[in-house]
Amino acid sequence: MNDATVAFDGKAFVRGLTTAPGVYRMYAADDSVLYVGKAASLKKRVANYFTKALPHRTATMVAQIARMEVTVTRTPGEALLLENQLIKALKPRFNVMLRDDKSYPFILLTKETFPRIAFHRGGRAIRGRYFGPYPSAGAVRETLNVMHRLFRLRNCEDSVFRNRSRPCLQYQIGRCSGPCVGLVEAADYALDVHRAELFLEGRGNELAQELTEAMETAAGRLDFETAARLRDQLGTVRKITARQYVDGVEVEMDVLACEVREGRACVLLLAFRNGMNQGTRTFFPRLNGVGLEPDEVLSAFVAQYYADQRPPKEIVLDRTVPDQDLIEIGLSEQAGRRIEIKSSVRGDRARYLELARRNVELALASDLASNATQRMRMDALQRLLGLDAPPQRMECFDISHTMGEATVASCVVFDAEGPVRSQYRRFNIAGITGGDDYAAMRQALERRFRRAQGEGVMPDVLFIDGGPGQLAQARAVLDALSIASVEMIGIAKGEARRAGHEALIRADGRVLRPGPDSPALQLIQQIRDEAHRFAITGHRGRRQKARETSRLEDIPGIGPRRRANLLRHFGGLGGLRNAGAEEIAEVEGVNASLARRIYAALHGLEHQTDTDA
Repeated sequence: MNDATVAFDGKAFVRGLTTAPGVYRMYAADDSVLYVGKAASLKKRVANYFTKALPHRTATMVAQIARMEVTVTRTPGEALLLENQLIKALKPRFNVMLRDDKSYPFILLTKETFPRIAFHRGGRAIRGRYFGPYPSAGAVRETLNVMHRLFRLRNCEDSVFRNRSRPCLQYQIGRCSGPCVGLVEAADYALDVHRAELFLEGRGNELAQELTEAMETAAGRLDFETAARLRDQLGTVRKITARQYVDGVEVEMDVLACEVREGRACVLLLAFRNGMNQGTRTFFPRLNGVGLEPDEVLSAFVAQYYADQRPPKEIVLDRTVPDQDLIEIGLSEQAGRRIEIKSSVRGDRARYLELARRNVELALASDLASNATQRMRMDALQRLLGLDAPPQRMECFDISHTMGEATVASCVVFDAEGPVRSQYRRFNIAGITGGDDYAAMRQALERRFRRAQGEGVMPDVLFIDGGPGQLAQARAVLDALSIASVEMIGIAKGEARRAGHEALIRADGRVLRPGPDSPALQLIQQIRDEAHRFAITGHRGRRQKARETSRLEDIPGIGPRRRANLLRHFGGLGGLRNAGAEEIAEVEGVNASLARRIYAALHGLEHQTDTDA
């Protein structure tokens, strides 16, 4: 323990703190962040670290403190959000880390004259309302299936919607009202959108009442066809909402259970939205340190998970957690409504909580078994390669192209737990002879390792998908950059290209043939196959983009501005290809003659000039 750590006087630091809410940060002597925490009262919370007996893990952390900093916030809600942002940015050593996952599925209802309802992942660049998140893609698709049957809203892309001349199959089977060809009035479609929003907001009783009144009104004016459709709609809504209740009350609720064992943690989430049970989703937070109890893990999970999204009205936990009142206040403030966090429940809630407990135990057991297999493979790889310790970071490079076109190199990263997808990289290869895999490999490796010189992260093992030639490129690049600490392995295809018979070529020329039963080779195959998948996916995307773009660029008279106007107007090349010459001529900067030329080029026709006609 160094002098700077010993010199920190926690009690003196506490005396200068305020009782306002805020966030505190603990730093080690090397200026690395040890821990980030939130508090309703900074003075009271931080004092607990220096005036009370602490668990072993917390005492170990406090012993390393060299300095502390605090940020005062106006409300506990702001403290909750700031803590989450700092944990993601600083990655403190002793915080529980919820892996940042931007792939939560939502239902998107766009904001247009005839809104589209669709499955959505990722950022929220499209204008409209986002309902969710849902625990799984299956839950979204099941809900969308109901929505299309009930309200007949369109799901087609705008480029298709704008260029339809007759209704599609969705209209024929009663899942769309045909707004693309004017088969429904804008006011009637807007009414269906309103009812869809009521359904997605969980206001089933209000929707049923509205449908009942509309049905009676239609019957009163002898519009029996509309009344029959509303009757069927009402029956479906009542059938769905009949199973949407817990203890007789329509709910919006998440049930969470946590299990910690053998240094691994699992949190299982059972979600109810609009009253419907949407299934489960499991999370495996990263534990930075040992000795964490399930209540600490669950507290950190709730704070981080719901800081990024709209929380449900009820959050039911399988145990009381630290800072439960503070988290409840913060989430309520963030959501603009009261959020209840409960751990003592009865009736249906208790049964769902027991279900979550059983499932989280099974999920963690399965994960531990999978991790045991991963550890066995890592140990086998260490023995096979004669390494001093199991590798902590492995990278694999692969090249993909079609007859030299649109060459892409992939770099995938694996650690002791498996793939680290956030660190995958692709390299678009340019300036080489098409089909020269050696030059492509050399360019990708130079770009990767020149950037990492100095303080960059280096792999313990570098796998190259290829034989001696590709491996020689890797050796030349790393020698030129004076990088000697990386173990290099070439993966050559086996006899008759049979899986399990690959030859592993070392940098000194030695060849290893572990055989199909080798756990080490099974791990290498997994890494190599992932690199191949990632490379070919990137290559296909680049090739398709190049072909679509070049098709327009090859037409005389089409420059960057006109090309952008065309693609924007029709929503992409597919919409442009479906348009007629008259519609193309409506685009800014495109006259009738150019429109005919564009139409002919996109459809492989001989273009006739005006004088020829």
